[in-house]
Amino acid sequence: MRIERFPVRVYFEDTDAGNIVYHARYLHFFERARTEYLRQLRFSQQQLIKDFDLAFVVKKMDIDFILPAHLDDALEVETEITEIRNASIFFHQRLLRENTIICTTKVIIACVSLSKMKPVLLPKMIKDTLTNFHCN
Repeated sequence: MRIERFPVRVYFEDTDAGNIVYHARYLHFFERARTEYLRQLRFSQQQLIKDFDLAFVVKKMDIDFILPAHLDDALEVETEITEIRNASIFFHQRLLRENTIICTTKVIIACVSLSKMKPVLLPKMIKDTLTNFHCN
């Protein structure tokens, strides 16, 4: 399985009054890393909408908050695909500070038609690219 890494810096806007990262901001960090994962494969979210009328939406997410992150922390999100189905992609992501896991998530992303707002099959080219990338 291929793991991709994406750096994240904690800014003031990410924190609460105690300079601890607000829990909802972890979702932003994970979302950005998944977007960069797709971008690395030359899949732009805007291009997928334009060319295929599809988008990837979060169907399910399980999060385990292990340790707090703080203002100015330099973090890293590790992202890997664990399963590819006909209309969904399963991701496992870890947020690390100096190689210590501080948060993990398992995410199921569904492929949907934007015009119909219903699940659709992943286009073969996208499924093949994801499969080849994550297995190398």
